Amino acid sequence: MDYKKRDEYKKLVSLCQSVIILAIEVTAFGYVWYAIYDTSRDLEDSFTGGANLVVILYLVMLFSITRLNGGYKFGHLRLMDLIFSQILSLVGTNILSYFVMCLALRKMIMPGALILITIIDIAVIFVYNGLMYFMEIRLYPPRRLVLVYGDKGPMEMQDTFNAREDKFCIKESISADSDIELIMKKAEEYDGIIIHRVQPELRSKLLHLCYKKDIRAYIAPYISDIILWSSGNTHLFDMPMLVTHKHGITVVEAFFKRIMDLFLSFLMLIILSPLIFIIALIVKLQDGGPVIYKQERVTKGGKIFLIYKFRSMRIDSELSGAQLAEKNDDRVTGFGRFLRSLHLDEIPQLINILKGDMSLVGPRPERPEIIEKYKDEIPEFDYRLKVKAGLTGFAQVYGRYKTPSYNKLKLDLMYIEHYSIWLDIKILLLTLKIIFNKENSEGI
Repeated sequence: MDYKKRDEYKKLVSLCQSVIILAIEVTAFGYVWYAIYDTSRDLEDSFTGGANLVVILYLVMLFSITRLNGGYKFGHLRLMDLIFSQILSLVGTNILSYFVMCLALRKMIMPGALILITIIDIAVIFVYNGLMYFMEIRLYPPRRLVLVYGDKGPMEMQDTFNAREDKFCIKESISADSDIELIMKKAEEYDGIIIHRVQPELRSKLLHLCYKKDIRAYIAPYISDIILWSSGNTHLFDMPMLVTHKHGITVVEAFFKRIMDLFLSFLMLIILSPLIFIIALIVKLQDGGPVIYKQERVTKGGKIFLIYKFRSMRIDSELSGAQLAEKNDDRVTGFGRFLRSLHLDEIPQLINILKGDMSLVGPRPERPEIIEKYKDEIPEFDYRLKVKAGLTGFAQVYGRYKTPSYNKLKLDLMYIEHYSIWLDIKILLLTLKIIFNKENSEGI
């Protein structure tokens, strides 16, 4: 298969797929808005722009939320991830649009028709994405790759790519210690090359070859690569230069981030207060122990604070010292297992956010003793302490609970080096998806 030719049209195919599903959803909403709620009469004199403005606003909201949520990444996300992203975006947009409709009509309306069309849209999303998925498989069978690996061996990268057998197929693995001519020849025989933990000299040669031959390359970055991603560029006379600067979040960014933390955490505590009361009561009645579990964690600049969680383990769970949770950990109580599966044990950390110990988004806070263990293997682990710890983070939405600590560090550094308030909003939206993903709470 000539992937070079097919890839030229892949973005166009993806764009068409996105436009079609967006058009279906907007048309369905438009039908409900125009046909069911008789807007032409009610809005004639009372709402600037009339009924059409509501539909335009719906289109903008749905497109923006779905795009932030990754719902248009056809051919990239797993099928169920894509479906869930679109459903979450649709439901959120329809809820917001209900209030817009009420404001436009200046009265409360019965939401029955909007709920019905939402259910129909969800069914359409399942069918449509299923058809598009099988079309993708036919048009783009798994890409044949060769893996060039260094000191860590091939297994880690094989496991990562094998998780997407619908997209990738590693046909051969070859050590970086092999003859350079053999490696170069193998790279030209396949649809792409994976470069993992390879020495800089060989990596440079392989990248030059890929650039010259238009070969797709997948490179596992070193931490130094991630630091360079956010560098600026300049030139001294005829010499181009990359310039690194102060890393982390600026004072202005920190101000707006804090405002968002205060507003959203306070709002969430109010909304979740009935649930908080019920959870606290069950935890107390379960064994009579404390409801809140306090534990030392580390945040920005190495500052130690007490994190709050609903207690999910037995009272005597750490008599022998601190240890990470494991899959099927027998220290976890029955109700605690349920809380962990939906991340409900983390709700009290909203108080930590109000206090300023944490942010809504940032690297997850680790225990001091665990950090010391990590630093024995990864001296750069402290780099993630350039920002406040977070309730959720880049590593949580793009990684898994059992993602290796070195890879989690790289994900956290990607967040720090590419920070923006929009990135925070995107991560908060994506967090809603992982609540229902057991991989993110199953233990190591």
